[in-house]
Amino acid sequence: MYGSNPSTDDEERTAFRKAEKKYKLYYDNTRKKKQPRPVDLSEVIDFKSISESYHRNGELPSGIFAIQCDFDSLVFCLESHPGFYFIPGALTVEEQCRWIKESLTSFPQPPNRTNHNAIYGPLQDLFAAAKDNKALIQEDKHCGTNNSEVEIIQNDINFPKWNFFDQSGALSREVTCKSVPASVLLRKLRWSTLGLQFDWSKRNYNISLPHNKIPDALCLLAERMAAAALPSGEVFQAEAAIVNYFGLGDTLGGHVDDMEKDWSKPIVSMSLGCKGIFLIGGKSRDIPPVAMFVRSGDVILMAGQARECFHGVPRIFTDKEHAEISSLELQFSDEDDSAFLEYIRTSRININIRQVF
Repeated sequence: MYGSNPSTDDEERTAFRKAEKKYKLYYDNTRKKKQPRPVDLSEVIDFKSISESYHRNGELPSGIFAIQCDFDSLVFCLESHPGFYFIPGALTVEEQCRWIKESLTSFPQPPNRTNHNAIYGPLQDLFAAAKDNKALIQEDKHCGTNNSEVEIIQNDINFPKWNFFDQSGALSREVTCKSVPASVLLRKLRWSTLGLQFDWSKRNYNISLPHNKIPDALCLLAERMAAAALPSGEVFQAEAAIVNYFGLGDTLGGHVDDMEKDWSKPIVSMSLGCKGIFLIGGKSRDIPPVAMFVRSGDVILMAGQARECFHGVPRIFTDKEHAEISSLELQFSDEDDSAFLEYIRTSRININIRQVF
């Protein structure tokens, strides 16, 4: 779902695809350096500004209405998309920082699966390895190995043995060894799965796969947010989550989340890090989507008919002017948090929590 895949002429002509291309990051080459191509953002809904205006004068733009729930934040809805809910600033800065840290340190930990599993097998402590400037090296019969020096990260005989070494150790290995810096792998981390594991090859949940439990605090947070989209008395149970990681130029192509058995419960989507653009369309790609900004701390709920709508993320903003992460920068100002700050200054994380059964 990430990046741009080869498309047919028909796909290129769909309304959803046109919107993706409109907001996607492109560069104009100049003699000095690449410059981001200007983008017309005049049609992008800004729920932060709408919320501020509503609190001042009680007015809302046409097609948008607000509901009051049991928590402090207002919940905004689109008349054109029943079952869609937007909660601006739903998470406190402290909550945002907590889940950024968890998303980078604990959520990708085995036995949870990530996009790296297919090539490297499970990677233990990737964020720590990147922070310590280590490299991942594939061991084979040509590479001398001293097990006392390495951290064994994969025991499955179906995979090559990949181990983290200090960069100095990596440079001293023979050139026949394949290696990749942990920092590169961290930047290429695209998704991790929590709770019930999603099998991307079969496009379903594989209950037999081992997994780490979704943290109780995250389950309770998702349950509290989901209440806005549920009838009184119904409870949301967090059973699975997919965490998406975005860097500069990354996109999430238009798709429908349709693998859960129970569509009556909402998907709870939490945004962390740099500001992005979110698109929600209709039941086919031919329906023009609505574009909106998503900022760190915003929560989106998709329930009912909205569960059947194509949606995606065509753009994130990593420049200082538009990323809007000053509160995160202040919270991550301690030296111990410098690695988290460095990552989140150019990244967005999205935690999508689902009830499967």
